[in-house]
Amino acid sequence: MSSWRHFIESRRFGELAPIPKAICYALLALWSTIVLFPLYWVFVTSFKEPVDVAYPPKFLPFIDFQPSLHAWRYIFVDLGNDTFRPYANSLIVASVSTLLAVLIGSMAAYALSRIEYKPKLGSVISFILLLAAAIIAVVYWQVDWRLAVVVAVVIFLLLLRALGRHFKRHLGNGDILFWIISQRILPPVVAAIPIYVMFQHVGLLDTHAALIITYTTINLPIVVWLMFDFFAAIPRDLEESAQLDGASRYRIFLGIVLPLAKPGLIAASLLVLILAWNEYLLALFLSTARAQTIPLLVAAQNATRGPQWWYMSVLIIIMIAPVLALTIFLQKYIAKGLLLGAVKG
Repeated sequence: MSSWRHFIESRRFGELAPIPKAICYALLALWSTIVLFPLYWVFVTSFKEPVDVAYPPKFLPFIDFQPSLHAWRYIFVDLGNDTFRPYANSLIVASVSTLLAVLIGSMAAYALSRIEYKPKLGSVISFILLLAAAIIAVVYWQVDWRLAVVVAVVIFLLLLRALGRHFKRHLGNGDILFWIISQRILPPVVAAIPIYVMFQHVGLLDTHAALIITYTTINLPIVVWLMFDFFAAIPRDLEESAQLDGASRYRIFLGIVLPLAKPGLIAASLLVLILAWNEYLLALFLSTARAQTIPLLVAAQNATRGPQWWYMSVLIIIMIAPVLALTIFLQKYIAKGLLLGAVKG
């Protein structure tokens, strides 16, 4: 029995014995196969003729089937601009919305981690009621939205000036943070139709602006929620020392806080970029032709004859390529950011 112990128990700290090591590598190989097989299937399918996609499945080029470039030729040559335009739209919308969400969300998270806010509950309720009244006036009474917004803002400011001192109960930073992340709890399909009506009234349907504004708003809570813990973990002594030297709040944020929170910032940026890049439902409601994104083009390959897997596979490859390249390039920052977040949590 003792002769088998060295196969089961390691003699050195930090090193696995042969049998546990073999089991670990076998499980890792199995999991890698499960994860990578869909990517391999998409890759080989992009080189198949329609007849080769039919049953029985064929997985080995030059053995099960003869590779062909007809799907790639169709996507890049025959479709031409119909492929490049949605791809360019996705690049513009995803990158700009990610930049705005990370910029605004980081500043909001930093403010929540450093400044104690106490908005009065009566003021918040008054703002919500006036906003609802403005929306009703625009939708049902056909009031110009610019006029409705100006009137609502004026009434809100007058109301605060007259009754603000009578509002006693207030909210805290925890309430604000919970309200921000609760926006992601709401299913996007619930807000899709109101968002569509809103952009229809302001004449922004099928534009980059509509998609950028919507994607930024939808992904903003994720950035605030993720970055709040990173900023809260940074010692305040560094900022107080910089303030004593005369540095402004913005200079401290840009020169000291952001570099220290770089791993979390990169992890949050990549996550938001992936969400914006893969967004389908909102793009379906808000765009038709001019602002069509690449997920809509992929879905369009499900024609009357059924899914055209060979064309769809080519589009999926060029769709995941930039995100995969960014993930590999920023891997060390992402891993560090996730580990810091896990330790903080």
